[in-house]
Amino acid sequence: MKNSLETRLGVFFAMTLLAAIMVLELVVGRGLFKSGLPVRARFNNVQELKVGDPVKMAGVEIGNVDKIALAGGKVEVTLKLRKGTEVRTDSKASIRFTGLLGQNYVSVDFGTTRAPLVTPDTLLETAEQADLNSLMVKLESVASGVEGLTKNFSGESFNNLLGPITDFLKENNPRLSAILSNAQTISAQIANGEGTVGKLISDDALYVSTLSTVTNLNGTVSDVKTLMDEAKLTLNQAKAVISDVNAGQGTVGKLVKDETLYRETTAAMTNLHQILLKINQGQGSVGKLVNDESFINNAKLTLQKVEKATEGLEDQGPLSILGIMVNSLF
Repeated sequence: MKNSLETRLGVFFAMTLLAAIMVLELVVGRGLFKSGLPVRARFNNVQELKVGDPVKMAGVEIGNVDKIALAGGKVEVTLKLRKGTEVRTDSKASIRFTGLLGQNYVSVDFGTTRAPLVTPDTLLETAEQADLNSLMVKLESVASGVEGLTKNFSGESFNNLLGPITDFLKENNPRLSAILSNAQTISAQIANGEGTVGKLISDDALYVSTLSTVTNLNGTVSDVKTLMDEAKLTLNQAKAVISDVNAGQGTVGKLVKDETLYRETTAAMTNLHQILLKINQGQGSVGKLVNDESFINNAKLTLQKVEKATEGLEDQGPLSILGIMVNSLF
């Protein structure tokens, strides 16, 4: 084969055509020239999202990121969805990543079946995810804190911390041993029912007395409950009586509610007032008897005569008195 100019041009043309085909395949694979349904979503931060990154629903790729631009104080991402993909108007979009160093992608949830399907240029709701850089900074701060904590608890620090405690235990070993021995003795006595605390724990008489007290208390509570029931019954009866009185039933109810009795009582009081007024004015027999002074004088004279007559009768004997009475009759 001759290394001619035509041969070199043919090889160059073939390589250029192959490269063009590979580039077109890559571009077509990204979906830049594929038709689809464009929808929009606005985020506060798209992190490392790029044009061409996939759009997924439940892990299944349904499109690609078509455009990223600033709009209205946020970052507007245009998503190109494949035809036939059912995305609802209440679906939410969020930016996620596969692993700490993986590729970013836009995740779209299903939404609800009641919502209609999206139309071209629909604006989806978004859910912001934690920024990976912020998480890394926080993890770095936590790691620094843990490193500082481990440095503080080095061997020398442990010795400085536990040294005084060890010295205290060594110096007070006999006292601590005595305290533990006494505690063991006391616990044994309590377990054997010795002493006040032991008797309180082991003596059945205390249990019987407590049970009796509780029983009496239950009886008292029952009596109080009975008394409360009786008081409640009495109040109900009183309430019924008051209701009958208000309804005008019974003697008291009629006295309270009967207008006829009220009118008769008022008339009687009026008549009594008039009678007393007439008596005070000297009208009628009783009024004259009460107010006539001559009647009073005559009554006084009559009483004086009767008194004299009785004095004369005392001086005479029984026969004379009988004779006088007979003469008076015949």
